[in-house]
Amino acid sequence: MTTPGFIILSGDGINCENETALAFREVGANADIIHINELLERPHILKNYQGMAIPGGFSFGDELGSGQVLAMKIKYKLHDAMSEMVANGGAIIGICNGFQVLTKLGLLPSVGEKRQASLTTNESGHFINRWVSLEKETNTVCKWLMDIPDTFSLPVRHGEGRLVFTSGEEESIFNKLSKNGQIALYYDEDINGSYKNIAGLCDESGMIFGLMPHPEASMFKEVAPIHSQSGTISTAGRYIFGSIVSYIKNS
Repeated sequence: MTTPGFIILSGDGINCENETALAFREVGANADIIHINELLERPHILKNYQGMAIPGGFSFGDELGSGQVLAMKIKYKLHDAMSEMVANGGAIIGICNGFQVLTKLGLLPSVGEKRQASLTTNESGHFINRWVSLEKETNTVCKWLMDIPDTFSLPVRHGEGRLVFTSGEEESIFNKLSKNGQIALYYDEDINGSYKNIAGLCDESGMIFGLMPHPEASMFKEVAPIHSQSGTISTAGRYIFGSIVSYIKNS
């Protein structure tokens, strides 16, 4: 097929749109940075793209909670267009603040079901800014991770990255997601109190992916930490963005 095209969302408080657009372009995709207000006014343009990225940042200042305002704007003004993209197999990634948005929209962990997950304040109460080692879940259906090694490293920078499930239902939700292959990534240590150290989830199709680490900041070995653990991949972003572009091209 022709080169896949992705919308990279920008707007008040989003601050990783340029890096995210560059990441897609580096692996052979087209990427257009589009302001949320333009998309709200012209939702039909989603039909011209094969995917969408909601980058990291502090959308709308996190005034009502991380990702809450952006999620509400998307839900009430882009619902039909987004639903059509999802139904047609569009690829969506939410990174950090974008992951928070996807959970609040109800697109993760399961499209169409009641909200079962959220991202809240780190257990330490502090903002985290460092590289972490990650492990890919062996049975994940996530199309964004098809070509990535089992272990790799990515940077994290978040204050509200602790993944939680509905109180009292944590184990049953986890077991269901694990059986479906929707658990995508784990931290190899407890960095923020996330349930079972989960760092990323996908939907049942594997096309919608949310993660707290920043793959767009791991495209070039020159920015990787010198102290990266032996055996881990520090340019993991190329595998993540490259996997979905390759999958779309070959579908």
